[in-house]
Amino acid sequence: MFESTLENLPFGLEPVDFAALLAALGAVSVFLLIWYGLIERDPLPARLKALDERRMALRSGLTDTRRRKSLVDKGDIMRRVVDRLKLMSTNTVKSTRAKLAPAGFRSRDAMVTYLFAKFCLPLVFGVGSVTWLYLVNPWDFQTTTSMGLSMLMVGLGYLAPDIYVKNAADKRLHIIRRNLPDGFDLLVICAEAGLSLDAALDRVSKEMAQACPELTEELGLTAVELGFLPDRMMALEALAERVPLPTVRALINTLQQTERYGTPLAQSLRVLSAEMRHERMMKAEEKAARLPAVLTVPMVIFILPPLFIVLIGPAILRTLDAIGGM
Repeated sequence: MFESTLENLPFGLEPVDFAALLAALGAVSVFLLIWYGLIERDPLPARLKALDERRMALRSGLTDTRRRKSLVDKGDIMRRVVDRLKLMSTNTVKSTRAKLAPAGFRSRDAMVTYLFAKFCLPLVFGVGSVTWLYLVNPWDFQTTTSMGLSMLMVGLGYLAPDIYVKNAADKRLHIIRRNLPDGFDLLVICAEAGLSLDAALDRVSKEMAQACPELTEELGLTAVELGFLPDRMMALEALAERVPLPTVRALINTLQQTERYGTPLAQSLRVLSAEMRHERMMKAEEKAARLPAVLTVPMVIFILPPLFIVLIGPAILRTLDAIGGM
């Protein structure tokens, strides 16, 4: 069968010619593989292009997960009101930016919306409460009571934007705190692999894009700022301001020490990651130790009364029946 196959070769090839052709193809394939392995590929242009695209995306606000898409006319109206009332002074902008950054609001539109709500909500709440309590007055409140409730509503309208921003910041920081140990472990792996700080942060931000978008956003922004800010310490301090957590502050101190004194980055990050995991374990043990004290009140209120009824109820009923029979 094998001899018949060799006799039926295409294009009238002889077995010797077919073997020579296979040998030539194998030699060319080996040569191409060796050439492709020895060729020097420079990844710098691709990295620079990706860095520039990421920088432009961050500047235009495309990666802001908290950005609210509103109508153009509403944004123009709010911006005009804020500009007309001169609410965006230098000190106000600085303090407002520091307040909104932990919640993920970093665009100028978010600042305008916050200042507009800070100014308009007390007026809206005050006018609405006065109209309801003085003109409608469904509960027949006295004048002093209505005035006190109106002032309370004005204060609630003034504090409502701050309460909303604080709740959003707390939720976001809780998510980041929960995923920081995994990010530290990835940073250790990247540092041991020989990557620089900005490359390691960029790599970790890409790897954790699905697990924690909030941490990905912060690390990616820090990696971009490390690339174009004149002082690298400014980028690290900006990360500490955006994420005001003790663990992040410890990370910033470690990175600053590494940048200043040249200490091994991988070893420092490994020690910091171990400390963070130990701290998380201690918090879990603390919650577990606090559980019996927390369960005491629900157990006394909801468990012991039905238990007493089940255990003592039949005896009480028999005693009442016996007394009634006498």
